Amino acid sequence: MRTSMAMVAATLALLPFAAQAHSPGEHASVQVAQAQTAAPPAAAAAGGAWFPSKYGPNDTIGAMNLLTPQKVLEAVKLVTQGRVYALGVPVGRDTPAYPPRFATVTVMMPDQFAGSIVPSENKVSYADDMFTGWLGVGSQLDSFAHLGIDNTFYNGNKAADFMHTTGVTKLGIEAIPPMVSRGVLVDMARARNKPVLEEGEIITADDLRKAMQEQGVEVRQGDVFLIHTGWVTMLERDPARFGKGEPGIDVGAAEFLAGLGVVAVGADTWGVEAVPFKNPNRVWEGHQVLLAKNGIHILEVMDTRALARDQAKEFLFVLGQPRLKGAVQAIINPIAIR
Repeated sequence: MRTSMAMVAATLALLPFAAQAHSPGEHASVQVAQAQTAAPPAAAAAGGAWFPSKYGPNDTIGAMNLLTPQKVLEAVKLVTQGRVYALGVPVGRDTPAYPPRFATVTVMMPDQFAGSIVPSENKVSYADDMFTGWLGVGSQLDSFAHLGIDNTFYNGNKAADFMHTTGVTKLGIEAIPPMVSRGVLVDMARARNKPVLEEGEIITADDLRKAMQEQGVEVRQGDVFLIHTGWVTMLERDPARFGKGEPGIDVGAAEFLAGLGVVAVGADTWGVEAVPFKNPNRVWEGHQVLLAKNGIHILEVMDTRALARDQAKEFLFVLGQPRLKGAVQAIINPIAIR
């Protein structure tokens, strides 16, 4: 039964968005340019064996192994202005999400009916809140337990061995180390000279290489790679359109990014990949390449507007996700600092 429920949940997670799920560059060094235009040597092959992981048969943190103290010190040196950017969006009852996902907050004042207070000389009043919903709503982090290939997840872990309705016993959100690293932003909207890319508009590996060269974006091992498409503006302008499709990368771009040795790939869209899919019979292949084959986390609905407006191409990226035991996703608010 546990396996059946996991399969049902996985199927639901791959459904397209509903309009509303609930009422309620040029300056880069020659060496870097050559590295970024070469074939991705570190990425898992598109076909054939993709496990055990290059980090060992028992590894559970994937590319996060690259986040060494030296990498953190490198990233901290990027802070020269003291500017802080919140990359998460507010999440509420009306945030578009995959059906049947939703998120609600209910506020209560326990045992304080009709204006009564907590028995005390200092007349204490307090409120508590209860969260009801799914953890894959709004700005979110995907763990390696979120998506796999034929019920096999990162490093060959079989769903039947660790996937339970009460929570996963491996690859859960709580076991992901803090993500403190150098972040980079590639502005694909600026690269295509338009404020917002269209739904279904594909970003290929060649597109990324060109934009990186033009914008002087140098990617180093262990970086967090963010893509700005302008799509996040639809959350406010047209929520229904936001949820029906999105611009994004294709599988070749995912393989290219994996080859660069990044620890996470994110975008200002709800799924990072282009939807509608170019081939409707092949869905979420980018997720499979990043999460399952290469142990690279995915960051969705990142609010990259301010970073793009300031043409920030590198920054300190900080994420300490809620350590929800057994969860496969988490609502997050990463911080970029320059």
